[in-house]
Amino acid sequence: MITGLDHIVVLLGDLDAGVAAYQALFARTPSWRSRSDGAATVLFTLDNMSLELMAPDGEGPAAERIRTVLKAQGEGLASMCFQTRDIGKMHRRLDRLALKPDAIAEVESRDLASGASLSWKRTRATTDATRGVRHFFLELAQPRPLSPASGDAPVTGLDHVVIATQDPERGAALYGARLGLDMALDRSRPDWGQLMFFRCGDLIVELVHRPDAAADKTRDRLWGLSWRIENAEATRSRLVAAGIDVSEVRDGRKPGTRVISLRSGTCGVPTLLVQRAAKAVP
Repeated sequence: MITGLDHIVVLLGDLDAGVAAYQALFARTPSWRSRSDGAATVLFTLDNMSLELMAPDGEGPAAERIRTVLKAQGEGLASMCFQTRDIGKMHRRLDRLALKPDAIAEVESRDLASGASLSWKRTRATTDATRGVRHFFLELAQPRPLSPASGDAPVTGLDHVVIATQDPERGAALYGARLGLDMALDRSRPDWGQLMFFRCGDLIVELVHRPDAAADKTRDRLWGLSWRIENAEATRSRLVAAGIDVSEVRDGRKPGTRVISLRSGTCGVPTLLVQRAAKAVP
């Protein structure tokens, strides 16, 4: 039913600063800019999903909602939206699974620069039923334009989105049994905690459990993002030249991968860059 991850939303107080930060991180220019109902949005569309930056814009219901969230939790990751080919079937499944979906809405967006339009149908599960992480579901009428590369060694796509949970059994039941994502791996280590990987299209939804007696066990948290790159050294050199604080290149936990941690330039979103292992040539 779910075919992939359509986009992830980052809420910001200063949209221009956020756009500049992610343009420097991705070495790509935005693919879409729009305003509606008190919200200004900018999309960066990569090979396998989009990152949506959103900020309040004047007055209106959306502006008030965004300001309320920013006041409560600050800038950062706000919601994730899954893609489906049939929003009607998705809505019926969510209803049967007691995820209490909103009525299906038809939405249109117009790009401020080109005047082009995009349309989609979407619904949202009740946040209490999805353990505190805002989940949207979307059927897109046409593909979005990709973000053009604006520099060397650009980010190519999302590798995985990380969700922190204090109740791994219920978290696994939500993403596996109820939403229907395929569990690829369940692994525990003293230094990592428990890691569960769920396939979602060609990327991974990762649940991380590190016990914290003070944390709320009923609510998960959308925590961080790992982006794909093709050349770790070239990407690191580009980011250092742009003034972004990054780690040295190191071996990743997955054999054959190489990773870079970012310490700035992400609008407060914990971020990792991953160069995947090269595929063997037959």
